[in-house]
Amino acid sequence: MAAEPRFRKDADAAAPDVTADAVTRVDADADAEAAADAEAAADGRKHPVDETLPPLKMFTSGLQHVAAMYAGVVAPPLIVGPAVGLTAKETAFLMGASLFTAGIATLLQTIGFWKVGARLPFVNGVSFAGVAPMIAIGKDRGHDGIAVIFGAIIVASVLGFLLAPYFCKLVRFFPPVVTGTVITLIGVSLLPVAFNWSQGGNATADDYGSMTNITMAAVTLVIVLALRKLLRGFLQQIAILLGLVIGTLIAIPAGITDFSAIKNADVVGFPTPFAFGGPQFEIAAIISMCIVMLVCMTESTADMLALGKIVGRPADEKIIEGGLRADTLGSAISPIFNGFMCSAFAQNVGLVAMTKIRSRFVVAAGGGILIVLGLVPVAASVIALVPLPVLGGAGIVLFGTVAASGIQTLATAAMEKGENALIVAAALGIGLIPIAAPQFYHAFPESLLVVLDSGISTGCVVAIVLNLAFNHFGRKPDGMDEEAESGEHVVPAAAGVGVH
Repeated sequence: MAAEPRFRKDADAAAPDVTADAVTRVDADADAEAAADAEAAADGRKHPVDETLPPLKMFTSGLQHVAAMYAGVVAPPLIVGPAVGLTAKETAFLMGASLFTAGIATLLQTIGFWKVGARLPFVNGVSFAGVAPMIAIGKDRGHDGIAVIFGAIIVASVLGFLLAPYFCKLVRFFPPVVTGTVITLIGVSLLPVAFNWSQGGNATADDYGSMTNITMAAVTLVIVLALRKLLRGFLQQIAILLGLVIGTLIAIPAGITDFSAIKNADVVGFPTPFAFGGPQFEIAAIISMCIVMLVCMTESTADMLALGKIVGRPADEKIIEGGLRADTLGSAISPIFNGFMCSAFAQNVGLVAMTKIRSRFVVAAGGGILIVLGLVPVAASVIALVPLPVLGGAGIVLFGTVAASGIQTLATAAMEKGENALIVAAALGIGLIPIAAPQFYHAFPESLLVVLDSGISTGCVVAIVLNLAFNHFGRKPDGMDEEAESGEHVVPAAAGVGVH
């Protein structure tokens, strides 16, 4: 069992009952955890991440993941397609291809092979980080623009795959003070997406922000919260999916459910390889997408660290290396089938935290559903029936759960020690700039905006740099122990609440 990540038999193992100012090390229970692992192995029990569930539960839980991520997968091609000059039918083709390639990337992450895949319940899909650069690369160039974008993604992804074994070694610079900050920023950064969905999703529409849209989002939010409170067992775990179904049904008489997607959808449609022509390679485009790839790898690393804590299988270097390989390999394969760069979907991390269903095979089932949706456009259109205001109401809970997980992690970061509170304050402050003041960096070069407009990336960089400056380099402040150098983390025992 030495090679297997440790896991606790219950969430309370992480929270000893002592006074609030008491301090304990995470590794203090190593012997007990090892004994629990040995007992589990002797009984033939699996880690919850490796468990398989009954078929119906597997399917419905996987479908819930698909429902949570669907809008995020189809939004980038929906934006990029018209910007580069594609027709509505070609843009719809891009959307189907993105679902198909997201399914492939998700299977690479959850099932994996060789040294590829984090083997965690980790959902991959089209990254929003590449939207602005892709528009800049392909604007009004039609099929040639798409071909250049695909060529740049392939090169950047291959380079990222080669870089993964070295990039993952940065994990030692992600103690709780860093990971907690980044996880919190992930949740907070996603909340504006939920708010936009709640208003209708299209700022140019006449009903954007209407009382009908916002009321529908509020109704869905209340339904999800009520279902979580009133239901038990499996039904409680799929409260988000049930909330989306009920919200959609209520939205029909409200007149905000669009059935045109089903009417116009083809029954079968395979994403023909290189449908827009062979990839083209331009240096400027490649450099731009390489920057995007570094941003995606940084965010995926943060997401894996967050998910590892939630499911009780901490993401070590081996897991992160496999996860980054799956990210980059999925991204390299994606353009072949007319998809874009793939990375982690943080909203699904929140779903895992909320449902407490930790099986990676559930997410793999979601990956299979994504592939089917990509091959059967009429099936994809059924998911598209969910109005964005309904999705926005559920998204507030999902994304808020991610932020709450970050706050729980920060509670274990020994904030009273050294300059940890200062690190969190500066990183959160800078990471929130793109949210609080979206035009803050408007005078900066376009190439820098790829990083600066991502609060997750800037906050992560600031947290890492300040943690190095205060806790690694030079003389440590009085009272600081050897935690930064040993890799052990000091945890206030009263705050060490499990996140399972």
